[in-house]
Amino acid sequence: MSTTECDVLVVGAGIVGLGHALAAADAGLSVTIIDRDRRPVGASIRNFGHVCATAQTGTLRDLALGSRQRWLDVASRSGIGVRTGAGLAVARHIDELAVLDELAQTRGSVRPLTALDVRDEIGGAADGVVGGARLLDDLRIDPRTAVPTLAAWLAERDRVEIRWNTAYHGVDETQTPDVVVRTSRGAVRAGRVYVCVGHDLDTVAPSVTDEARVARCALSMMLTADPGIRIDPAVLTGTSLLRYEAFAQTAAATALGERLRARRPELMAADTNIMFTQRPDGGLLIGDSHHVEPTVDPFLDEDVADLIRREVSSVLGVDLTVVQRWQGVYASRPDGPYLTAELAPGVRACSVTTGVGMTVGLELGARHVADDLP
Repeated sequence: MSTTECDVLVVGAGIVGLGHALAAADAGLSVTIIDRDRRPVGASIRNFGHVCATAQTGTLRDLALGSRQRWLDVASRSGIGVRTGAGLAVARHIDELAVLDELAQTRGSVRPLTALDVRDEIGGAADGVVGGARLLDDLRIDPRTAVPTLAAWLAERDRVEIRWNTAYHGVDETQTPDVVVRTSRGAVRAGRVYVCVGHDLDTVAPSVTDEARVARCALSMMLTADPGIRIDPAVLTGTSLLRYEAFAQTAAATALGERLRARRPELMAADTNIMFTQRPDGGLLIGDSHHVEPTVDPFLDEDVADLIRREVSSVLGVDLTVVQRWQGVYASRPDGPYLTAELAPGVRACSVTTGVGMTVGLELGARHVADDLP
């Protein structure tokens, strides 16, 4: 097999890999992307399509806001549909409303809403709503089409190529600054390589993931039939307020956590983040639960799935019919939201190790390219 050449080789055509490829292409570099599958089928299409910038803190907040701007920019160039001001937190208990009100005092992108406002946002049939908040920094995209559209658009650009059904087999030592990557379809010589394979980094560089204590987080998610109502934002609920740092760090979150542990132990036992978004055809993406192990079982627990369906149905005040179920998987570790490591000279691995790849992936890739390339 012959050896081809490029300035940058990206392994993995999920959002993190495409973020690196986009930044390199925009810098005028030649880019080759390889992916072992024939189209995107991983975490980047199995999610809610929610760019959750409002609820991040610290470094993740900076990355999320940078990524938000990059989503808007690439959407204008590629035709990807994107909604702005696209987060809604629904409060159905006074302690949930207290969390939102406390955060709104220090973060202008959290806009308090009345109970009537919230019911109007989610179809008008919701019972028990006491208020809520708009999350103005958030974006919404359709997860099943956004990354495939971005990949196809990149492939049409000059000096960018995507090789599907092409697996990464490692690198060969050379006497030059370039890197020679072995793939299932021949060698590629590149000036810089980014390995962005998500949770599969544990098969590519197990010593790196072992040292960083990277495991796999499995999610239970579903698609419902169109419930007959229109919902523009990504909708978060009480359990979401314990999961995202900006909410969870408020003083009011303590009382919320105590109540949910005492009164809703089944939600806490499944480590749920009850939320949902609506696809263009009207179906609702609903979820999710979280289970972390080094190797996760592929089997979905119907009790957990039914719990999620019933909770979303309760929020909306409508019956829901599930039409699809699937398991999402992403990399997870206790010591940081993302992992970067130099696998060899000129070869950097990058995995987001919490569930915010769509939120931070574009900016993370852009920063790596800016740091690494002249």
